[in-house]
Amino acid sequence: MTYTHLTTDELVMIESYYHQNIKVAKIAEFLKRSRTPIYNVIHFLKEGHTALDYYQQYKENKKRCGRQRIILPKEQQTYIKEKVNQGWTPDVIIGRKEMIISCSMRTLYRQFKEKVFDEVT
Repeated sequence: MTYTHLTTDELVMIESYYHQNIKVAKIAEFLKRSRTPIYNVIHFLKEGHTALDYYQQYKENKKRCGRQRIILPKEQQTYIKEKVNQGWTPDVIIGRKEMIISCSMRTLYRQFKEKVFDEVT
């Protein structure tokens, strides 16, 4: 079962219902939502915030989710640049295993495509 996030319209409706002192169960019934996300918004509103503040905090939190980009250590980067200048390809660099590279061959090719390394080959 997937979770659908509250829309800005729903947040504004929850805020207006909250200011009218309507119970959470009724708000959930009106919006056809479960009570948990509505309680979360109402607790946030009780702290003196607005629906807009809640939405902005939600957006800020969403920026931090997802996979972090892989950044290789400096010694691995210099090793890779050295080998590329000698004419080696990414699969040869990883395949030779002279030095342990902390990413997959696919990731290394992606980094070349994104111009992380000066591509000579």
